[in-house]
Amino acid sequence: MISNKNFEIYFDCGLSKIRGIAVDKSNEKNNFCFEKKYFSDPLILDSNIQEIVNNLEKKTNEYLDEANLMIDSSNMLSIGISILKNFDGLKLKKKDIQFLIRDAKQQILRNYVDYNITHIIIENYKIDNIDHPSFPDNINCNLLSIDINFICLPKKIINFFKSRFFKLSISINQIYCSSYVKSENYMKNYSHVQNITFIDIGFNKTSIISYNNNVLNAFNVLPLGGDNITQDLSKVLDLDLQNAEEIKLSFDLEGNFSNKTIISVDLIRQIISARIEEILNLCIKSIKLNNNFEQLDQTKILLIGEGSRVLNNKIEKKISLLNNMDLIDETLDNISESVTKFNLERNKQEVVIVPKKQINEGFFEKLFHFFK
Repeated sequence: MISNKNFEIYFDCGLSKIRGIAVDKSNEKNNFCFEKKYFSDPLILDSNIQEIVNNLEKKTNEYLDEANLMIDSSNMLSIGISILKNFDGLKLKKKDIQFLIRDAKQQILRNYVDYNITHIIIENYKIDNIDHPSFPDNINCNLLSIDINFICLPKKIINFFKSRFFKLSISINQIYCSSYVKSENYMKNYSHVQNITFIDIGFNKTSIISYNNNVLNAFNVLPLGGDNITQDLSKVLDLDLQNAEEIKLSFDLEGNFSNKTIISVDLIRQIISARIEEILNLCIKSIKLNNNFEQLDQTKILLIGEGSRVLNNKIEKKISLLNNMDLIDETLDNISESVTKFNLERNKQEVVIVPKKQINEGFFEKLFHFFK
């Protein structure tokens, strides 16, 4: 069943901040965005969601009873599978690919029972030893090999956020990986760059997402993020977490400290720099390993995410690794644009999983759509 509403609703569900986005289906310039901080307190989160829902309903003049969620997790997985099949020279059909993807999907679901698949990306079709980045129509095939990447989120965190919306009688249509959606949008601005990597520093995780010739090449996650900086400040300075978070966020672009305390600015900067440097060093190891790079100058690196906001001119000077990286200062408009473009300009490598409530087509279309 296709919705007759004018707006599609998305919630970007972080562990310290929640964002609500209303996307106008006919005019992307008429989108609305709201955000609230809750710093991991479920009671505050529930109140914030209710407030954002109220604001979205007022702005859109539509009752909000369904939404899509964008979620990240320190435990999310990227699982790569290669499938081989002999077709004995027969013409390759889309139905053949759908069978193979369906079988691979079932393998993932059987072996990772605590996870949900959020994205299925076909990285490459190798037909008789010739690579094809997208599905080739009307081609005869002897041996087919497909490289598929499954991005999966833990059911636990999905159910945590779903339960907040169910309390408000809001059903959930689709679940997306937030850092993947954002990187897909930003990547389009660098389509001329052969190798590009996004480092998304979140609350308790850092995603490393690499592209080669605009095709996803690697997706990895570190269980470290901005909250680790807060905990470091709390421990070293003997502060509660709330005060430590405020100190972390109070540095301006020049590294000046706006709070009126007697705490040494240099000490705070050292604490922040040490943790950031650790995270970036681990990211660089991951980038080199997954892309077979010896030197960082073989890829362009961009920093995104809430955790990267702590970086400023003074800290950058202390961390030489940042000399080879650019920072994207994300805004609500950037998040809104990411959501809009992700659905309007879907990457042709991605297989789209259709929600059950939208199904009214044939057997295979119940599971997948391919974009050309």
